[in-house]
Amino acid sequence: MWVEIKKAPNLMLAEMWKELIEGEGIPSRIMPESGLPTGQEAAAYRILVPQDKEHVVSEVLRKL
Repeated sequence: MWVEIKKAPNLMLAEMWKELIEGEGIPSRIMPESGLPTGQEAAAYRILVPQDKEHVVSEVLRKL
């Protein structure tokens, strides 16, 4: 199961968070906040990680 760990106001920031998380070896996904199709630059996005990695991501984000 995937859990939300961060929200981003646009696609560019969502992709930056995704790269940071995946750079730590944790798989992640970007999902649009609303029902809009993926790829809408101005839409808000949710960054998701596997539930068993949530605590690891929390530690990574805390250190920023």
